[in-house]
Amino acid sequence: MSLNYNKTKKPMKRLEKLKMLLLTLVLVSFFACNKNDSSSVNPESPTISVRLVDAPGAYEAVNVEIVDVMIKMNDSGEGDEGWMSLEAESGIVNLLDFTGGFSKVLVDRFPIPAGTLSQMRLVLGDGNTIEILNDQEVAETFDLKTPSAQQSGLKVKIDALIEEGFTYNYVLDFDVQKSIVMAGNSGNIILKPVLYASAEVSSGIIEGTVGPAEALPAVASVLVDDMGDNDPENDFVISATTDENGAFALWGVPGGTYEVMIAPVNAESDYAATSIEGVVVTNGEITTMDPVELMLKPGAISGDVTNDMVVNVSVKLKETDEVVATLNSNENGEFLIEDLPAGVYIVTVGAEGYVSVEVEATVEVDAETVLEAITLVLEEA
Repeated sequence: MSLNYNKTKKPMKRLEKLKMLLLTLVLVSFFACNKNDSSSVNPESPTISVRLVDAPGAYEAVNVEIVDVMIKMNDSGEGDEGWMSLEAESGIVNLLDFTGGFSKVLVDRFPIPAGTLSQMRLVLGDGNTIEILNDQEVAETFDLKTPSAQQSGLKVKIDALIEEGFTYNYVLDFDVQKSIVMAGNSGNIILKPVLYASAEVSSGIIEGTVGPAEALPAVASVLVDDMGDNDPENDFVISATTDENGAFALWGVPGGTYEVMIAPVNAESDYAATSIEGVVVTNGEITTMDPVELMLKPGAISGDVTNDMVVNVSVKLKETDEVVATLNSNENGEFLIEDLPAGVYIVTVGAEGYVSVEVEATVEVDAETVLEAITLVLEEA
């Protein structure tokens, strides 16, 4: 038996649909103000991070006043011109706190120009002290004198190529034992820093394209666990908006395996957000993803059988007769079939001893098609 029906639409209330919509809203609102938003496929300025570590020393404490970290690009000269501040975290630190694998972050992902990083300079203040055990095993504090030649900062030769789109992680190794000089008869203790620098490219790039054109612009993003722990306070998001051709590039992504989230910028778009798992990033390299095609948001079909009993429901595509869903209603004859792509379907409702009913239903994007009430009749004896 076939029936005609009047169809009404209402917003879908499925949990997963709501979660996807909320995800889209969160992504768009967050990315709009995210400082890591690369916002287009144009190359982003490289960034630099600088950490301070120390080799062990035979002292109770060596407190130095950090003023700044500065760099000079494309210039190996000895002049004072051309130095660029990295706006380092300033303050007094005990170098001996940063031995045995511990480090002090001085600069965190600061944007710098591309080119050759020629020199780096650690600028110290004059609030430097040292604590040494006396004969009674009591720590005494002494001022650390800084030679005038060191007051402008200790320079370290780098001569490293800095490329757009990557993050570079530098470690300044402050060798305390070699940096403290006892000045003979004067009784002064002099700080003559011995510093080493090492570096690595600590990020890669993810590139890809998103379609179809009707879903654009879209936002691609990855969540980076900066410290490798379960504390969300250490996480940050890197995101980029596609260009008019659907291309995007996520710059400065630390090496690792990621889930790339992609969502239309317009939260009211007919296209659903998606994610691609297992995207591997290698430091210093570009990962090119396979093209991503966003799908239209699915719809649903719901209905009610007035016989108030459990019935069998099957759904097939009208065009191909392919069965795409089968289920049982609840004991009141109510049913809901979700995650159906937009299209025309044939819904068959039946129960043992009753004549089956076929209903044609058109599913639209992100909507629930509500069938008219269905009444099954008994088969003739």
